[in-house]
Order: sequence, then structure tokens, then C-alpha cells
Amino acid sequence: MIFGTSRLTIRKLNMEDLKLFHKMQNDQTVMKYISGKAFSYEENKRDLQNILNFYKNPKNDFWVWAVTLAETSDFIGTVALVKNEKEEYEIGYRLLKEYWKKGYGKEVTNGLIKYAFEVKKIKEVVAYVDKNNVTSVRILDSTFNLIKEFYNEQDNCIDRYYKLSN
Repeated sequence: MIFGTSRLTIRKLNMEDLKLFHKMQNDQTVMKYISGKAFSYEENKRDLQNILNFYKNPKNDFWVWAVTLAETSDFIGTVALVKNEKEEYEIGYRLLKEYWKKGYGKEVTNGLIKYAFEVKKIKEVVAYVDKNNVTSVRILDSTFNLIKEFYNEQDNCIDRYYKLSN
């Protein structure tokens, strides 16, 4: 276990997660604000294997973990803490659609922030979100400090940039 919250357990992903990992990343609604497109089984299998390869280097700065229900261990999504191209520690999460609107997004975000600050001793975390992703905007507005909105040319959208310091 990486960390836990009252209802969730965060652990390393494994190849047994592929079926539900694929279900999540193959869902156009889930991926709308992440990549804009769903991914094929083969793409998701490669993506999962790449994530697992990062685990082999404990000094890596690219962590993506499974989010599971504490009571049942059911896979419900992923959460990430990665050092981006700007050398910022960026957080992110995605959940299977059937677990939306149950408070899990806010719960895992708060748990990840606590883990980043208290365990990893990271001084600052950031988040980027398309302003049209209303649910994630609401979660980030309640936890982070909004720094700015800007046009993201790569994704052709208006992004909101958030920062939180320890």
C-alpha cells in the first residue's frame, strides 16, 4: 500500500489491473479532458507496462498508482504524482465512470496531497485542468490556489493552473 484514505487504498498497479485499466482508458467520457480520445487495448497494455517499468527505479519521478476501494480492493481508477517538463510535481487522477459523483475524486486528491507533503517531503504540488472539466475544477478550487487561466495551444482549450505549497 502506498497510502490510504477512509474509503480508498492506493497501491502499485499490476498487470491484473489491465482489464479495468483498459475499461477506464477506453471510455471516451473518462478520457475527454485527459487525452481527448479513448485508447485501444494494445495502447493501454503498453501504457500499463510502461508504468510498471517506472516502478523498477525507486528514484523515478513518475508515479501512477491504482485507486481501490478499501473494503473490497476493487480497482476504481488511478492517481498520479509526476514531475512534469517544467520540473513541477503535478498531481492527477482518473476514475471509472461508475465511481463518479461519490466524492472519491476529492478524497484521493486530498490523500495524495498529504502523501506528497508528509511522506515524499515535496514542498509544492501543481495541477492543470481544462476549465470545462467542471467536477475537477470544483475539487481543485476547494483545495488548491488558482494561479491563472491560460490558453493551452497543444490541447486547444483554456486550462486552469493551480499550486499548493507545504
